[in-house]
Amino acid sequence: MANNQNKRITLQEVAEHAGVSTTTASLVVRNNPRISQATRERVLNSIEELGYIYDRVAANMRSQSSNLIGVIVTNIANKFISEFLIGAQNKLEEFGYTVLLGTTFDNAEKQQNLISTMVEHRVDGLILNPSSRSLEKTVKHLNNLKIPLVLANRELHTINADYVGIDYEQGAYQAVTHLVKKGHRRIAFLGGIRESSTWIGRMEGYRRAYKENDLLFDESIIIDSSPTIEGGEEAALALLSSSNPPTAIFCFSDMIAFGVMKVLSKQGIEVGSDMDIVGFDNIPDAEIYHPPLTTVSSFPKSIGIQAAKLLHSKISGESTELQRIILKPELVVRDTSK
Repeated sequence: MANNQNKRITLQEVAEHAGVSTTTASLVVRNNPRISQATRERVLNSIEELGYIYDRVAANMRSQSSNLIGVIVTNIANKFISEFLIGAQNKLEEFGYTVLLGTTFDNAEKQQNLISTMVEHRVDGLILNPSSRSLEKTVKHLNNLKIPLVLANRELHTINADYVGIDYEQGAYQAVTHLVKKGHRRIAFLGGIRESSTWIGRMEGYRRAYKENDLLFDESIIIDSSPTIEGGEEAALALLSSSNPPTAIFCFSDMIAFGVMKVLSKQGIEVGSDMDIVGFDNIPDAEIYHPPLTTVSSFPKSIGIQAAKLLHSKISGESTELQRIILKPELVVRDTSK
């Protein structure tokens, strides 16, 4: 009797109990989206009633596929990243994948360790939002990966991989041009890490707007910092110590803008009147912040969806050519620069 109680229930027994084929039962336990809800519920009820336990390791060895996707991001506390993650994870789950999430906190060593861990867990593919700086061994590792890789939000130009992001140069150009049209001739650029592709892209747009409008370029009002609220505060304090402050500020991100606005408010400087500000990303908080923030929409959720679609097309063999998908930014004018 004890032997019967300890006997492991097989998937075939589950299929017979549910009145479906073993293939259908297998698709249900692997969360394949092609199965109807009614069939799925019938199989899940049989699994619960019989006490079946899915041996994922054995299944992976048989199929050479884990249905696991590694997603590595910098910091989920950043609203841009959390929106990106929502888009990517929802779409990947629609395709029937399970997501393994790793957070680097923008640390190159953590990024290297997470990539190695994801590969050890035999993920079918990897979506990487690279840290601002990457180790040389990480670049070599990524170039030698035997699984599909999609970079998102930040590029690593020495890596042979697909990429999805926003046109950072055009977004910054739109932001600065908007401020120029309002009559500003001295516009600061605050925040972001200079080595990152996202900062470089914005800088190119900033320079282009300056050049087209014959503005006097001044390195002293370009201050980089960590892409956080605290980084924005630090950059704003450094800017205000200048003997010749600007009349408007273009911020690397909305998070930077929130930090800048906090400092300006404490200094008695009225944003949107004494100083115009434009952010970048258009995270949900931008609209409800006081005053509501003028910003550039970078559509993080759409980037996540596109990255998931692209990775799936690589895994399924639908696409073999390297792709670079660049979304168009959109300026949203609110009270900080009306």
